[in-house]
Amino acid sequence: MIAEHLPALPILLYLFVALLMPLANELGRGLPWTLSWLTSLTVAALGGYGLWLTSSGGAIRYAMGGWSPPIGIELVADPLSCFFTFAIGAVSAFVLLHSRESVERDCGAKNAMTFYASSLLLLAGFSGIVGTGDLFNLYVFLEISALAGYAVLGCGSAKAALSSFRYLIIGTIGASFYLIGIGLLLSKTGSLNMVDVAAILQVDGLGPVTTLAVVFIFVGLGIKMALLPLHYWLPDVYTNAPATSTALVAPLGTKVAAYALLRLGYEVLPYEALLADLRIFDVVLYLGAVGIVWGSIMAIAQDNLKRMLAYSSVAQIGYIAVGFGLATPNGYIGAVLHVINHAVMKACLFLVTANLERQGEGTSIKGLNASLRKKMPLTCACFALAAISMIGLPPTAGFFSKWYLLLGSYDQGSWVLVVVILVSSLLNAVYFFRVLERLYLGKDEDAPDAPKRARLPWVMGLSTLVLALSLLLLGFGNVYIVSNFISPMLPGF
Repeated sequence: MIAEHLPALPILLYLFVALLMPLANELGRGLPWTLSWLTSLTVAALGGYGLWLTSSGGAIRYAMGGWSPPIGIELVADPLSCFFTFAIGAVSAFVLLHSRESVERDCGAKNAMTFYASSLLLLAGFSGIVGTGDLFNLYVFLEISALAGYAVLGCGSAKAALSSFRYLIIGTIGASFYLIGIGLLLSKTGSLNMVDVAAILQVDGLGPVTTLAVVFIFVGLGIKMALLPLHYWLPDVYTNAPATSTALVAPLGTKVAAYALLRLGYEVLPYEALLADLRIFDVVLYLGAVGIVWGSIMAIAQDNLKRMLAYSSVAQIGYIAVGFGLATPNGYIGAVLHVINHAVMKACLFLVTANLERQGEGTSIKGLNASLRKKMPLTCACFALAAISMIGLPPTAGFFSKWYLLLGSYDQGSWVLVVVILVSSLLNAVYFFRVLERLYLGKDEDAPDAPKRARLPWVMGLSTLVLALSLLLLGFGNVYIVSNFISPMLPGF
């Protein structure tokens, strides 16, 4: 029964629990928080089960309402979609587990229920994006996640609301570009089902209408995934939003747009034509390479820890774009691995900033010193482990995704890309080690009679620690993950 309905279960579960939030809030103030992280944990279990099931047994297709495609809407569970579903559920479960005190402080206790309902709608949209087999349905879920995301990111301060409003405008432009693109594809193919459209375009190839559609779709998704130079909405949003909100959106929001790019580029749109005629893969690759270097340099220039991590995200999205643009098996593996690696790394890092804010330490890098390591040893250790993974040092997860990207660059004979990836790791080391230097080698600047603050709640420390240790688990389990789960999802090259 579960296997039969697996493609629809994550979406329906998130939507159903989101609708229950007002009732849950009446039954107990802490119940919305409990239900939210338990729901994400359940979705992670469904994603893991689906990944195991589809890696050996093939894709599971689900016709909504019994209407068969191409007329009806189809949901699909295959290794790639289940891999992303697992990432969405697992990362969001620990972020939401961590979130209770931060949400009540930043958004107000009265607004906590609204935050958790919006978060579940956001995650329902993410799950729909990775699970749909319909181009218009993808647009619908993009908008569901976007509208909920604006609410999640805009709670708290006036600056957060203003940044979220700017994101709303830019995000709407991105969604409109995508909608125009699929409208042009519909006029050309007469269908919106991904499998059906792929079969028609395989026969018809590129034409003026299809070419224009491809441009609109890629620009729209480029805005959604913050691909340079379409990234300008991201730094202010991630900096001004509450740390918990950023920890939920930053690891997942741009990644589901990257998923859509992978899915459409390799499986729906005419791959050979995109590669040889339009050279779309080359364009994405070059933009990703520039984004890696530019984002890293801008991160070095920041004094605010959250803003540094925001520009770091621009660089990390560049790695995924490079893996997509390489159009080789190793590049594809590197891109998919980096999706989940970066999701865990960035969630952990933003939870660290939430811990700092909770303890009243602030996020100014110049304000960090060795006394913080003494007061918050676990939080500092988690930051160090996530930072080492971001730099790409073995045996952490970040090393292996960069290793596959290096192999993909070597396969293409692109030594320039090899240099870009290596130099970017050095730049990553510069801006992360300056933080680590202050925490572990700096002076203890606390006065002897400085008042002691209450200890960090154990649930906040546990969530941060689990995500940090997951980076080692993903690193040590890299060979198993690639051979058993990612290799079966490789498209034909």
